[in-house]
Amino acid sequence: MAEEVWVGTWRPHRPRGPIMALYTSPGPKYLIPPTTGFVKHTPTKLRAPAYSFRGAPMLLAENCSPGPRYSVNPKILRTGKDLGPAYSILGRYHTKTLLTPGPGDYFPEKSTKHVFDSAPSHSISARTKTFRVDSTPGPAAYMLPVVMGPHTVGKVSQPSFSIKGRSKLGSFSDDLHKARTPGPAAYRQTEVQVTKFKAPQYTMAARVEPPGDKTMKPGPGAHSPEKVTLNKPCAPTVTFGIKHSDYMTPLVVDVE
Repeated sequence: MAEEVWVGTWRPHRPRGPIMALYTSPGPKYLIPPTTGFVKHTPTKLRAPAYSFRGAPMLLAENCSPGPRYSVNPKILRTGKDLGPAYSILGRYHTKTLLTPGPGDYFPEKSTKHVFDSAPSHSISARTKTFRVDSTPGPAAYMLPVVMGPHTVGKVSQPSFSIKGRSKLGSFSDDLHKARTPGPAAYRQTEVQVTKFKAPQYTMAARVEPPGDKTMKPGPGAHSPEKVTLNKPCAPTVTFGIKHSDYMTPLVVDVE
């Protein structure tokens, strides 16, 4: 029997916490972004300017020019048309008749001062309408600034002093009797209870009447006990009545 090799105290067991071996990862699926080129360049590195080379342009399959298929008029030069004089027959123009002045509308005799030299002549015309509403100020509307006193304009003024009148308030001639100053009677006496303890106060009210019946009651003289027959025997009473009936027609005898 071969001798067993000592492997230590460790034995395969369930891990106490999660380890990365228990999780599935994509593996080496992700690549590091390149540091060359322009597309998908790594953002952690500086990117140098990139230039592109364009290929040769594609040759046109057909020519785009129309070629000598246009027929140019031989009479048209670079300076215009090369033609001889040509005339056309048109209709008569319709002219609009206007009222023009005749020889009698002019006054040549009044044009002497405009043609020949003449002496100056003056005319007196009526007052214009705009002169009446003219608001131009006249000479009296202006006033030159004063040259004396402290309010001079454009000049240096000397110091000026003013003498003020004597004030009547507080002077020796001030009548204190007319002054509305409060006297001793104008002040109200402070009540004692404001600064000290207030003493008890009593009031006397009016007499309180008890509630009762205020109707008129009969007195002793209002009763007649002799007329009471409810609890005492009543004496016989005799009454005198009428012999005829009230419903019988009376006998009327005519006396002559």
